[in-house]
Amino acid sequence: MLVTAVPSRISKEVGAWRGRGLRVGFVPTMGALHEGHASLIRRAVAENDRVVVSIFVNPLQFGPKEDLSRYPRPFAADAAVCRREGAAALYHPSPESMYAPGFRTRVEVEGLSELHCGASRPGHFRGVATVVLKLLNQVRPHALYLGEKDFQQLSILRRLAVDLDLGVDVVGCRLVRAPDGLALSSRNAYLSEEERRAAPALHAALRAGAREARRRGAGPASVVRAARAELARERLFRRDYLVLVDEGTLLPPPALQGKLRLLAAAWIGNTRLIDNQPVRV
Repeated sequence: MLVTAVPSRISKEVGAWRGRGLRVGFVPTMGALHEGHASLIRRAVAENDRVVVSIFVNPLQFGPKEDLSRYPRPFAADAAVCRREGAAALYHPSPESMYAPGFRTRVEVEGLSELHCGASRPGHFRGVATVVLKLLNQVRPHALYLGEKDFQQLSILRRLAVDLDLGVDVVGCRLVRAPDGLALSSRNAYLSEEERRAAPALHAALRAGAREARRRGAGPASVVRAARAELARERLFRRDYLVLVDEGTLLPPPALQGKLRLLAAAWIGNTRLIDNQPVRV
């Protein structure tokens, strides 16, 4: 497996693969890899001739009071996961190589980035869109693999790829959960034992909303009420938002019709968790 931190080297390697007619998949990550990331790499390996995984803790998507400095960085363990799952290359650029002195450009997907997590974390999705566009320009893959855990991020990057004619297939992959229902996340490592026991309540709340959607006479408001009431039963959680949205627009639906999804973010202790649940009526 090629391991490099040099943008020109990964570009040259992928260019050689593409020149031989090979299909290239790409899995961008911030490291601290878990089974959710591993599942993305496995799918990419199954569907492509070569797979590149990037590990870059992107400072542009962290706010001034967020956890950039303490975000986990177990590089050796992450590299072992990439080797085990069959990645052909691991790209690990430095902040200096990604954002040279004088860097001023930002990319924003209007109308999607300001909602939900964007309202709670101003500028977050601007940082995400900027770094992913840079990574795509450096790696030049045929397909980009992203998990559904951050459904808003997935929607934003799909829009980015279409609007800017990037010529990359954006593949959304199913959310991976622990046996008790907690969505796998690198930030789960921050949870105390008590918080970890309580954390599955977030998924339970979304499931309660999905059940309400199947009740005769239910509507968007009752679905949200049911989910919020279930979450309120767990005293350790502080809700950031819990909303029902249309999957295409990320806006509240006027009725229980079409492809809908419950999106949620909540604090447990000092850790902010996100989750989502499809709602089929």
